[in-house]
Amino acid sequence: MKVQASSPQDNQQSNTTNSTDNNNNQLPSMDEHVMRSMDWDSIMKELELDDDSTPNPLKTEFTATESAIGPLYAVDSNLPGFPDQIQPSDFDSSDVYTGQNQTTGYAFNSLDSVDNGGFDFIEDLIRVVDCVESDELQLAQVILSRLNQRLRSPTGRPLQRAAFYFKEALGSLLTGSNRNQTRLLLSSWTEIVQKIRAVKEFSGISPIPLFSHFTANQAILDSLSSQSSSPFVHVVDFDIGFGGQYASLMREIAEKSISSGFLRVTAVVAEECAVETRLVKENLTQFAAEMKIRFQIEFVLMKTFEVLSFKAIRFVDGERTIALISPAIFRRLSGIADFVNNLRRVSPKVVVFVDSEGWTEIAGSGSFRREFITALEFYTMVLESLDAAAPPGDLVKKIVEAFVLRPKIAAAVETAADRRNVGDMNWREAFCGAGMRSIQLSQFAVFQAECLLEKAQVRGFHVAKRQEELVLCWHGRALVATSAWRF
Repeated sequence: MKVQASSPQDNQQSNTTNSTDNNNNQLPSMDEHVMRSMDWDSIMKELELDDDSTPNPLKTEFTATESAIGPLYAVDSNLPGFPDQIQPSDFDSSDVYTGQNQTTGYAFNSLDSVDNGGFDFIEDLIRVVDCVESDELQLAQVILSRLNQRLRSPTGRPLQRAAFYFKEALGSLLTGSNRNQTRLLLSSWTEIVQKIRAVKEFSGISPIPLFSHFTANQAILDSLSSQSSSPFVHVVDFDIGFGGQYASLMREIAEKSISSGFLRVTAVVAEECAVETRLVKENLTQFAAEMKIRFQIEFVLMKTFEVLSFKAIRFVDGERTIALISPAIFRRLSGIADFVNNLRRVSPKVVVFVDSEGWTEIAGSGSFRREFITALEFYTMVLESLDAAAPPGDLVKKIVEAFVLRPKIAAAVETAADRRNVGDMNWREAFCGAGMRSIQLSQFAVFQAECLLEKAQVRGFHVAKRQEELVLCWHGRALVATSAWRF
């Protein structure tokens, strides 16, 4: 729905003046940017978790939850030995860079390529998938019971830990608990605080989250560079998370005097994210006041959007509308093409797509087996990059796996199972089919990404271009791909 544009009231008074750097081309240090992204200390203080001397039932529960992670990650001495690498099969499941030497690779598409000497749990995982695909659910349960004895905890090298998480996701799928898993995970303040901590720590040790934020923000800023455009900016975000990326975006808007300092965000969120939305709104509103930016944020429930599509979102005539999309929205909707066609009616100035889930290589095949295997390969690479960034046995790494990666793996398995034998077009085909064209990201976006990797100092990452996408790679495998599109 659209309303006439009017000058918003600036009812936010700033009590703090932050010093700014006149050199806009200077990339802030990683630690500085992480602290900009979210006022974590304030959140902890509001939850009364910052003062160890304060008795608080929530704090007790938080400590208990953290200590409970220990048994889950206890090393199982009975697990078999694990070689460094599986030999690739003849079937190429991914569309990665041709001509590049991949120093690390996993390929599980052919059972014949898996060595039985300690690796038959991969065979069993794929057999469970085949049983689900053929509706032999009783046999799938039998095989999964055997896997439970072999993969008792997420320990060992990356493939072992990935196999554990995918085994758990298959178990939830067979018992029907996958759809309730997120609600259970976010049902208490303790779990929410753990997730906030995990997101913060992930940004601190890996360039993956900040690459996603930097490239998306720069694509948005590039679209706002035209002086003849409207000063009102409206971002429709389908994967806002905790909203940390908007802190750096608002800082850039304030420093460069873009859009007269006004930003409006509409976030489409899942029903179980009610508590997070309050934290996001309070934190970003406070930060905008400090930056002296007029800021509004609204939330639309995913169930409402599924029924009304973009009619559920308030649009204002004369705004510059920007859509920020991730695979999260495509997991919830039944058809990508319908979403893109409805998006076209909104006429966004730019559509930014950030894929940090390997969606480009797995979506649309209609084969549960293929999508499961490709996702297993993808998250094994993510875990491998995490190992390179954090020391073995590091508690931070375990928290990131439990509260960031594990839910994503569960969602990937559920989506692949739901869409087996469907064969929907992938997002790129849908974009091109609706008349969208990709646009080149700026050289400054490339510069930022390269500086980010220099700051991270994790060997194995590099920045590459794939068509019009800017890609963060781990030994040749794309882990994040950002692209910008226009109708």
